[in-house]
Amino acid sequence: MTREEKVQIIDELTTKFADNTHFYITDASGFTVDQVNNFRRMCYKSGVEYRVYKNTLIRKALEKNKDVDYTPLFKTLNGFSGVIFSKEIGNAPARVISEFRKKLEGKPVLKAASIDSSLFIGDENLTMLSELKSKNELIGDVISLLQSPAKNVISALLSGKNTVAGLVKALEERGTK
Repeated sequence: MTREEKVQIIDELTTKFADNTHFYITDASGFTVDQVNNFRRMCYKSGVEYRVYKNTLIRKALEKNKDVDYTPLFKTLNGFSGVIFSKEIGNAPARVISEFRKKLEGKPVLKAASIDSSLFIGDENLTMLSELKSKNELIGDVISLLQSPAKNVISALLSGKNTVAGLVKALEERGTK
């Protein structure tokens, strides 16, 4: 690989890290070509992108980003590293990894993840990351919580309308006697 090609890849990676607020770095050593292709297909179907890069190129691209300090991730950059990029859904890569692991025991291993500039290092974070709610899921939860009291009042009024009508009719009949 020539120096120009490396510079081009670093620039491309720098742009990807800037454009994708969520990315995961995995260790997929021991994958066969067929397994890597199956994993890429699964990522594509889930709306995320998986690419394999040299560790030094990943590191240099992360160093170019001055907004976030990615130095804690640098110690994970060894062996065979792949990067999963997700633009909007922070837990999508974790769910893809978990789903793929059901087919292939323990692979790929999560080295590190960055979700909205929060860093998670180590495979022990995978379960927690896959259970995170996305932004849209959280907005939906808040909306349903805000609607809940109004729904309860409307429901009580609707269920009691026969009782209220009967009570008014009984009072009206008493009053006329």
